[in-house]
Amino acid sequence: MAIKGKTIAALLVGAAVGATVTYLLTTDKETRKENMDKLKNKIADLKLKLAKDMPQDIESEIFNS
Repeated sequence: MAIKGKTIAALLVGAAVGATVTYLLTTDKETRKENMDKLKNKIADLKLKLAKDMPQDIESEIFNS
């Protein structure tokens, strides 16, 4: 059952990457740059949010709980 889940996840990730590449290749340069800037900002925000929510030393948190 775990193999099926990994296969489905890999297919979904591949489809998402393929759709993103297709979108980027079919848009004009200015729109692509604007969208990439927005995406980079969203990723940076997500990294900051995850950094705040995650303990600094996850390993010690796991072993001490």
